[in-house]
Amino acid sequence: MSFQAYLDTIEDKTGRTPRALLAEAAERGLTGPTVKAGAVAEWLKEDYGLGRGHAMALYHVIKNGPTISTKHVGAAGAHRDDSDTLWLDGKATRPK
Repeated sequence: MSFQAYLDTIEDKTGRTPRALLAEAAERGLTGPTVKAGAVAEWLKEDYGLGRGHAMALYHVIKNGPTISTKHVGAAGAHRDDSDTLWLDGKATRPK
């Protein structure tokens, strides 16, 4: 599954865009260089029923922002992303 696909599935499961979840994480104090993956995973499981894989995708964005490694950009296979910048404002508004 691509990184963007993880974020799209998170939106499907929670009804919230990744950007809205980032704002909620900030309200809960789950941001910055010292935030722990376990705390993010616990919050997302408790409030939204998300599993560890989806939680880790959002944790990456919380910790590192919307830019991902170019390793899978344009590559073939299931993990291929179209861009090294993730779209956080919801599937419905993503440019085609």
